Amino acid sequence: MGSSTNNANKEAILILGAIILGLITGLILYFTNNQEVALYVKPIGDVFLKLLKMIIVPLVLSSIFMAIINIGSPDELGSLGLRSITYYFFTTAVAVLIGLVIVNIIQPGIGVDVGAELSAAQTSKFEASSSKGLLNTIIGVVVDAIPTNPFKAMAEMKVLQIIVFSIFLGIVSLLNRKIAQPLINLMESVEKLSMVLIDWIMKVAPFGVFALMTHVIASSGLNAIYGLAKYMIAVLLGLFIHMIFLLIIGSWRHKSSPLHILKACLPPMLTAFSTSSSASTLPITMNAVQDNLGVSKKTSQFVLPLGATINMDGTALYESVAVIFIGQAYGLDLSVTNQIIIFITASLAAVGAAAIPGAGLVTMSIVLSAVGYPLQGIALILAVDRILDMFRTSINVFGDCVGTVVVDSFEKSK
Repeated sequence: MGSSTNNANKEAILILGAIILGLITGLILYFTNNQEVALYVKPIGDVFLKLLKMIIVPLVLSSIFMAIINIGSPDELGSLGLRSITYYFFTTAVAVLIGLVIVNIIQPGIGVDVGAELSAAQTSKFEASSSKGLLNTIIGVVVDAIPTNPFKAMAEMKVLQIIVFSIFLGIVSLLNRKIAQPLINLMESVEKLSMVLIDWIMKVAPFGVFALMTHVIASSGLNAIYGLAKYMIAVLLGLFIHMIFLLIIGSWRHKSSPLHILKACLPPMLTAFSTSSSASTLPITMNAVQDNLGVSKKTSQFVLPLGATINMDGTALYESVAVIFIGQAYGLDLSVTNQIIIFITASLAAVGAAAIPGAGLVTMSIVLSAVGYPLQGIALILAVDRILDMFRTSINVFGDCVGTVVVDSFEKSK
């Protein structure tokens, strides 16, 4: 455990160094009007992202399947699933509540210029998503979770569908172990080889992170930040408070210091920060909780892929702040009733958010339409969305890590 913790610290330091170096390089390129140089660096980041994405399908398929086989009985599987989902919904609801309290205290939308407009293409994209309504969206998520063609789901990287297929395949194999033995051997090999590949990919992580960070900062600079400083403070303060809340829960259930929990989770959090994708970070998250926090393989294999799909604490908090911010900017009805609707819809819409960069913007349109706020209000926050996306994804991933610690502690105490 000691050497793995040292490795985690080394990885975290290298990735953090890459982020800082990328930030400095990006700012230099931005202020010297040499943004095009970042385009030459960007392919390194793209290769890193593709390497991470390459491993997602085999990892999710084999890890969920083997988690169910290792659980040993359908009853234990039911308790593990119920605990995971209960934890995820509870922390998401807390995140939204924190967001609502913060945004009502700071009131970042008061006095904001609402002259910004969305392009026709962007408006139609958000309208198409919001016109479904909340109930239809929830039904859509449930129905869409069942794959008609598992291989197509894998080709299109629909993680929720892959999870559902893996669960069905795992349960059938668990109940018919003799017939399934060749498949179990194959999946066990795929899982172990996936973890070896992840170790290899982590060797090049600092280079990929540096390239991604350089490109983001060189493209946007800091101009967008000045105009929306109050809104950004509200989101970041909310995310920080929620992180403290998660730290307390994780520390309590793991029976270790909050600093230990934070250090153990730094590699996946920093990777999530640079990639803005909890799905892409999944392989690194799995490594971190097993090696640094001693979470059982059985728990992490089941809980983490599920968390990367349905646990979006940071996204839910950001959506509640953003929607109230838009309401304040337009001088709209911010009654308790509307805020309750925002609380419910932001909690549920975040579940349907894809684990990819910018997905929160699309689900936000569902929350906006639920309270009758104008969709073009999204234009007010577009300038800083990419930067905030990096922070909220880190909290999403941290929530997943703490989730495995909580569920694992209950499993071990049985």
